[in-house]
Amino acid sequence: MGEEKPTVFSPQTWGFSLEDLPPEACLVGGAVRDGLLGRQSDYLDLDFVVPQGSIEAARGLSQNYRAGFVILDAARQIARVVFPEMTVDFALQEGESLEADLRRRDFTVNAIAYNPRSRTLIDPLQGYQDLQQRQLRTIALQNLKDDPLRLLRGYRQAAQLGFTLHPETQAGIRQLAPLLTQVAAERVNSELGYLLGSESGTYWLQQAWQDGLLSGWFPQAQAQSLERLSAIDEVVGDLAQTCPELVLELQAPLRPTLKTTLVMIAKLSSLMSQELPEAERTLARLKYSRAEVRAVLALQEAWRLAGGEAALRGLSVRSQYFWFKHLNGTFPAYVLYALASGISREAIAPYIQHYLNADDPIAHPRPLIKGQDLIETVGVPRGPEVGHWLTEIAIAQAEGILNHPQDALNWVEQQRAQPRTPNP
Repeated sequence: MGEEKPTVFSPQTWGFSLEDLPPEACLVGGAVRDGLLGRQSDYLDLDFVVPQGSIEAARGLSQNYRAGFVILDAARQIARVVFPEMTVDFALQEGESLEADLRRRDFTVNAIAYNPRSRTLIDPLQGYQDLQQRQLRTIALQNLKDDPLRLLRGYRQAAQLGFTLHPETQAGIRQLAPLLTQVAAERVNSELGYLLGSESGTYWLQQAWQDGLLSGWFPQAQAQSLERLSAIDEVVGDLAQTCPELVLELQAPLRPTLKTTLVMIAKLSSLMSQELPEAERTLARLKYSRAEVRAVLALQEAWRLAGGEAALRGLSVRSQYFWFKHLNGTFPAYVLYALASGISREAIAPYIQHYLNADDPIAHPRPLIKGQDLIETVGVPRGPEVGHWLTEIAIAQAEGILNHPQDALNWVEQQRAQPRTPNP
């Protein structure tokens, strides 16, 4: 095993010379693990441990190649060099030896080092054997206790790598599960992102919930909530065959600056309380963005308004108009949530047709006239009444009553001449 070389991490692949590294620098962590597994990425993330001078090593490499340089943790002497297609981190060795440093890590598969000069692996904890058995085994429960995020990270890495958790490791995580609430929400959110965003993550989310890791962050989640996650994955697979255009929207980021997709919004909604204030508090505690919170709450409110199949079948055009407006682009997530919750495809099919038709006046209304037209032609005073009539015109258009701008102006004039009755 000592002669094996993860060739993907050879200096020819790195893009910088071996001579630019300190003599005792060793590659560690996920880079070595993934190299041994044959996992390759377009963007390399290399981590080196050195017994001294980590920040100086990073600064020197950045200067030699005119790359970016940033100190990540001054106290622990960790610095990063940023290349266009690669990051290289240098960290000061923890402990008196490389082996002592490796023994402080989370799982044995992440505690393998590679010496690029001797082209040998340093594996004092038999991590390579666990790699072959495709399992995550903790080095010591105290290591997980020292950084409780590692508890959840184990489930994320199992999902990402297609591994299992060693039974003793999983039992230990169950014991330490309450400690996860001590971790900063942003860090928990990051791990949840992969678990919510991949089909392989569903099983491990369910395992994490059963093992008590999620109860502190999703206090209202129940067994049915977690079962719905699997149903959502199945619905995505079915829609990929029957309605691929909808799946494209489901898998696209909610915002250009976010990784969250509408599939993830549907799954998040499944883990929330049905009481909107409680759901909003849970999302805020997990540091979700305003866009993500709005999407989840919009889906849940839409479910409350038309959750049952009978209600969905009985919505008037007016109700459908406001329903689509309230969903505000999260309709594909509603489809997932509804179908996974037992709503029939037949009941929701008409709404899918409305949504996929860009010219549909119910799902995608386009104003026949502007507010200024109402003010100048009909004499509607500036203020809330303008918005009222623009909405009523849009609904009348959806109902097929109005189709042309002049018809809309005449209709408003007629309606205003009649006694007003409050909407039900």
